[in-house]
Amino acid sequence: MTPTWSTRIDAAYLPVGDLPPLGLGDGNLAAVRASLDGRRAETVAATPSGAVRVEDRDLPVSGRTVAVRLYRPPGDALPVVVYAHSGGYVLGNLDTDHQRCLDLARLAGCLVVSVDYRLAPEHPYPAGLDDCFDVVAAVAADPGAVGGDGSRIALAGSSAGAGMVAALALRVRDQLPQVALRHQLLHQPMLDPRCATASMAEFGDTPYFDAASARYAWAAYAGSAVDPTYLAAALAEDVSGLPPAFVTCSEVDPLRDEAVEHALRLSRAGVPTELRLHARTCHGFDSVAPTTALSRAVVEEQAAALAAALT
Repeated sequence: MTPTWSTRIDAAYLPVGDLPPLGLGDGNLAAVRASLDGRRAETVAATPSGAVRVEDRDLPVSGRTVAVRLYRPPGDALPVVVYAHSGGYVLGNLDTDHQRCLDLARLAGCLVVSVDYRLAPEHPYPAGLDDCFDVVAAVAADPGAVGGDGSRIALAGSSAGAGMVAALALRVRDQLPQVALRHQLLHQPMLDPRCATASMAEFGDTPYFDAASARYAWAAYAGSAVDPTYLAAALAEDVSGLPPAFVTCSEVDPLRDEAVEHALRLSRAGVPTELRLHARTCHGFDSVAPTTALSRAVVEEQAAALAAALT
């Protein structure tokens, strides 16, 4: 039987509808990681970087190092965007969102610092968040660490990475008050470990990302957290005092409603917020078909928001 949600996706993205639900779990996590990492590595190898200089580096932070990938377009004293990749907190690496980082660096004229944060379940919360937080702290304290303007820092991420930076914005507000973040870019954010929204119930079997995978990923990431203060932005009691936000989400996506609700919470708290809900798209549509007009328009409007905030 054809699932009812498939008729709601634009034909340009229907190939994703031929895939079964991701169905993440301990039994297939290693295989999904290997498949995803392999495909992304092939894509990166075939993707020209153009005028953007790409460099992998181990960044010293708090007595250890965190692997980062720098995307440096032409220019001096570039503003910095700290980026967290997608992958449900349990998948992905520096290759995962390579094209988006290239595009943001090129279109927004910013130095993108993509963080290879530690993954659950091997490294549950707050390990990945610590990695991202320490990178922000290092860039702000020593702009020479990456060669960017540490006084102009924004955060960006996709899916779980967007959830990570939404929580990161809260932690920076509370623990690094000297760092005035300029912006937070949240693309299809994974924000709510309760997994109890209407969209989560409606789109339980969607391909690429599904409700069961979300529940598994949140359990893996949360682990046995003693202090869940910054586990998830949706659980935060106070979202005031955060940097302006640009939130993009998809109509046919289990994560849709938590993205919309977070944007509304930010706006109600006085945080300047723009929300784009893209009709007839599914989670990851722009990764599946990056050359469509809408996919290109999405990254262009995200870059424009970053550029305006970092000017």
